[in-house]
Order: sequence, then C-alpha cells, then structure tokens
Amino acid sequence: MILEYVGPKPIISHSGIEFDKNKEDKYIYLGIVSRLIEALDHPYIEDKKYTCQESDYIVATKEEVLDILKKYCPNINQLLDKTNYTIEEEIQHNLKRAHESTVLNSIEKEVLVKNIEMMHNYMLQRAVNKSVYYCAMKVLADIVQGDHINHIQTPFSQGYMHVLHSLQGTLLKEKAPVDTKLEVYEEKKVLYVRLQVVNILL
Repeated sequence: MILEYVGPKPIISHSGIEFDKNKEDKYIYLGIVSRLIEALDHPYIEDKKYTCQESDYIVATKEEVLDILKKYCPNINQLLDKTNYTIEEEIQHNLKRAHESTVLNSIEKEVLVKNIEMMHNYMLQRAVNKSVYYCAMKVLADIVQGDHINHIQTPFSQGYMHVLHSLQGTLLKEKAPVDTKLEVYEEKKVLYVRLQVVNILL
C-alpha cells in the first residue's frame, strides 16, 4: 500500500483540468487521525480526565501513519482492492461516455479522453487516501463509543476541525447513532475545538 499526497479533486473536461480546492485530498488529515487513535486508545478509569502531552499533537509521519493503520485496520488491503476496482470502473465508464458523446466533436472527444487518462493515477491515489481516511475514522468512532469517551478537545486548527467534523458525521451514522456537539472556544487567549458527546440516539 502506498500513501502519498496528490491534491484537490480534479474537474476534468474537454477544455482542460481544474481543481476544486474545497475538496482537498484526505491524505493531509491522515496524520491527525492516526495521532488521535493512538492518544485515545488506552484503558480508562471512570470519571478520570485524560490529557494528551503536547507531543501527541504532532502530526505522524507517513511511515508512522502506515504502521498505525495496519494495526487498527486489518482489512485495509481488501478495502483498497475494492476501492481500486470501483475507481477503475468509474474511469472506464467516463472514457466510454467521452468516446460516445454526441455533444463533443472529434477533437474535443480526443482531448477529454487524454485528460481522463492523464489523471488516471491521480484519481486512483485520491480514492485510496479517502478509503484509508474513512477506515481510520471508523476506528476512531469505535474507540469513542467503546470507551464511552464524553469529549475530545484539541488545539484549534483547520485540520483538527475537519477531522472532528468527520468523526461527528461517522458517529451519527453508527448502528446506534451518537449525537455530538462541535464547538470552537477560547480559553486563556488560546483557541480550542471540542467534540462533546451529547447522547446515543435510539
């Protein structure tokens, strides 16, 4: 398995390739998710408050991310095989549509086909990164539920905000949905983001 950054979501057309910067590659969040998994996965004593050391907030390296994910996502190879198959099917479908288009002329068709082919590996890698991210997010959600964690507080950053927002969505989609509240607040002139578990929705 290879994890590497490729970039935002590509928008491919017969006139060129643009990138949607609002849909960033999930790779950039994998280090944060991995660190949170490690920081939260330990035995808990009821009513005791646990605080992570500053070093726990340092984003993991690519090698550390891989080690953590292999430990917590044992089915990751099957997941990636399924992801590759699905994206390959999507790419082939898009190529077929480009060849059969009744709107584009022959030159436009050729350009569109070449643009799709040129972005083939890019789209595959983005899909791999996304699948790994959501696999890790499921692990994080299981830890929160299994250990009855009532809140997670981190330093404020776009990365932590994104990851905790994803965790909020993942918890809501569980078989026993978990309602949470995500907020940013200031304490002693320092910004924090907190995900508070409100209740389990039955």
